Amino acid sequence: MTFDVERIRQQFPGLARKVGSAPAIFFDGPAGTQVPLSVAEAVSHYLLHQNANHGGLFATSVESDAVLDEARLAAADLFGITDAQEIVFAANMTTATFHLSRAIAQTWLPGDEILLSDSDHDANFTPWKLASRDSGASVGQIHLRHDDTTLDLDDLRRKISPRTKLVAVGAASNASGTIHDVAEIARIAHDVGAIVYVDAVHYTPHALVDAVSWQADFVVASAYKFFGPHAAILWGKRPWLERLPAYKVRPASHALPDRWMTGTPAAENIAGTLAAINYLADLGRTTDPSAGTRRKAIVSAMREIATYERSLAKRMLEGLVRKGYRVWGITDSARLEERVPTFSITHPDPKWLPINLAKHLADQGIFVWHGNFYAQPFTEALGVDEHGLVRIGLVHYNTAEEVDRLIEGLPD
Repeated sequence: MTFDVERIRQQFPGLARKVGSAPAIFFDGPAGTQVPLSVAEAVSHYLLHQNANHGGLFATSVESDAVLDEARLAAADLFGITDAQEIVFAANMTTATFHLSRAIAQTWLPGDEILLSDSDHDANFTPWKLASRDSGASVGQIHLRHDDTTLDLDDLRRKISPRTKLVAVGAASNASGTIHDVAEIARIAHDVGAIVYVDAVHYTPHALVDAVSWQADFVVASAYKFFGPHAAILWGKRPWLERLPAYKVRPASHALPDRWMTGTPAAENIAGTLAAINYLADLGRTTDPSAGTRRKAIVSAMREIATYERSLAKRMLEGLVRKGYRVWGITDSARLEERVPTFSITHPDPKWLPINLAKHLADQGIFVWHGNFYAQPFTEALGVDEHGLVRIGLVHYNTAEEVDRLIEGLPD
């Protein structure tokens, strides 16, 4: 079945916005996507009809807990795992990572080491650095190749050792769009007994998360990056979630799945997260009516999304190269499966600072980001100056016509 982008766009009320007389173009997805109406309605319905705290015996509390239970099942389907009690909801990915890093660091000793990545968002970098500082463990960094911004796995092999206790890596760079070989990284890490923590925040809107084939120990994603509200999903293998010391107030439950939930959850956002996952599943059933289970429907949806987005990425790359812009990352159209459609660029004339480019596009109703996007390890490793980059992020509700309008609107 043909990927019906116009039908998809009709489900996103925000896409109808105009700037002046021009339709707005939302290329700001890497910092947060628009949401379908079903997500907004789920949040509203929860607040208006099921709003209650956890664990009560009365109707709204029972219904609220049922929403959370179903959301865990949906998140398990999104990540490709079978035990929904291994799912933890948090306010955001950064908070989840700080919480877990503090717990894991309790198992480290002076002389231990951790390995981070030059290609990561700072939320998968600084929490671990601070945890290592508190524990006395040392920190190493997996370098990236400057020509195409892929991670240098030979560098990882040189640096990893039996003293390595954790390898933290992103599934895809939020700056370059480069997809990292998480499964190979996990294999290398597990050979020395290290924990593998995967930041899938930027990857999840574009491709299928498969925690099992990745062989990760922990995977984290943010719903507001895949068409939902502000909430994070953290998955961890049950032995780790049961064994690690959780920081909890009394008399909160120390049993899964509540063991890692600190305080009252934002249940309305979890209800919206459930709706966002179901939106993807519904999309999968539209493109493949034979898709049965929610996981199979999600697999179908992400396959169609990835195929469609690669067509947009090819069009974007060709236009950017034609206009002489520097694209930071993979530019070979034969390697599009190695990246998601996120492009960080700089103008060939240094007089066109990223902030000026972003403003030039904003005046035309084209929404992009400028700066370093919390990808400090990436920009520092590549020697990007303090002005940063311009980031253009495509998702499945964007169109070829929008890509053409951006290319036309970029200054020569």
